[in-house]
Amino acid sequence: MTSKKEERKPTVEELLAKAKKPSMLASPMHKFYEGKVQVMPKCSISSPADFAIWYTPGVATPCKEIQANKDLSFELTNRWNYVAVVTDGTRVLGLGNIGPEAAMPVMEGKALLFKYLGGVDGFPICLRTKDPDEIVRACELIEPSFGGINLEDIEKPKCFYVLEKAREKLQIPVWHDDQQGTATVILAGLINAFKIVGKKPSNSLVALIGAGAANLRTAYVLIRWGMKPGNILLVDTKGIIYPGREDITKEEDPWKYELSQKTNAERRKGDIAEAFKGVDAVVAASKPGPGTIKKEWVRTMADDAIVFACANPIPEIWPWEAKEAGARIISTGRSDFPNQVNNSLGFPAIFRGVLDVGAKTVTDDMCIAAAEELAKFAEERGMHEEDILPRMEEWEVYPREAVACALKSIDQGVARIKPSRQELYEKAKAIIQNARECTKLLMKHGQIKPAPPEEKLLK
Repeated sequence: MTSKKEERKPTVEELLAKAKKPSMLASPMHKFYEGKVQVMPKCSISSPADFAIWYTPGVATPCKEIQANKDLSFELTNRWNYVAVVTDGTRVLGLGNIGPEAAMPVMEGKALLFKYLGGVDGFPICLRTKDPDEIVRACELIEPSFGGINLEDIEKPKCFYVLEKAREKLQIPVWHDDQQGTATVILAGLINAFKIVGKKPSNSLVALIGAGAANLRTAYVLIRWGMKPGNILLVDTKGIIYPGREDITKEEDPWKYELSQKTNAERRKGDIAEAFKGVDAVVAASKPGPGTIKKEWVRTMADDAIVFACANPIPEIWPWEAKEAGARIISTGRSDFPNQVNNSLGFPAIFRGVLDVGAKTVTDDMCIAAAEELAKFAEERGMHEEDILPRMEEWEVYPREAVACALKSIDQGVARIKPSRQELYEKAKAIIQNARECTKLLMKHGQIKPAPPEEKLLK
């Protein structure tokens, strides 16, 4: 009898076919449903007479109350649960600068995940501007309608500027998921990976392959978490980043420049292959593979190596190749391989938490609190080398993560209200359950139509 370990590995062709299938189904499915999200009433409507309460003349009363105290907009409207998903369409899912209209399906998808996983009402906002100051201004202009802003798919280094300036100007949480969301889940995975291999992060070397928004913020978050800056190596398309590299300037990219001064204490230089030598963990957020990372490079890593190959749809190296080369723990961005690094584990619950306390900002410390709760959940329910992170279907992790972020907001003095831990947990759990159950109910009664058979869609 064939054991599980002896089961046939899928061929490269089979994996590529599997990776392409969602793309083949996506357009006909989007056309069938004419989009992915909609606005639904949340108040009771027994008869047309109720509109006298929900609209004119009754609505004038809450309007006057909010006029006297603007913070009441978080109590008398659904603003407390609204998040704007804002993009200029300049760096969309590896597609690059495809424009605001073409970015709309991604922003709708983000809103869908916000609702189903976090009970958050997300609204796609695709802007016809590439000017960073105009993006910040747009966020300022729409602030009265929202409890938070999720920046999405904005090119680097502009995304860093927009995030910082919007945080300075707005009194609601502003977050960039390509930065903070990715960093949160990577940190959660590294926490448990280091535990399993028995290494102390403070004594470990980590190479970050790719110096885009995700890995630059990951570097900042790792340093904030407690890793020694000098133990981090950053690698871009020109090789290892080190102090004095003439092509990295403070004027052009102050964030990358700052990290070039803090990281790489040994002043290592060279190409990507050189960055692998003797390091304990590699986190790649770079060009899709396979072959972006080579087996011979992994062989030069330290014993019990950790490899996170996060590019989609194809990781920088196939997991079995990394394993054959000596890596002990491998993560990818794909759901059909073990240890998926998935932003959806982060942003829905983090926003759930900050919205539930009316937070005025969201910080890297809240990302760390979320990462630690994700890691703790996986550890408590049992983890091993091929199961270091919660999975998206383990919905119980989301209320716990939301509470961790809410409590950190209260600790940092940015929360408008301060419920107890138990109140926060019960509220988050109820809201998330409601979102999931409403979707199931609409499907059960045919209000969300069943999808046609795949063979019909692919005709």
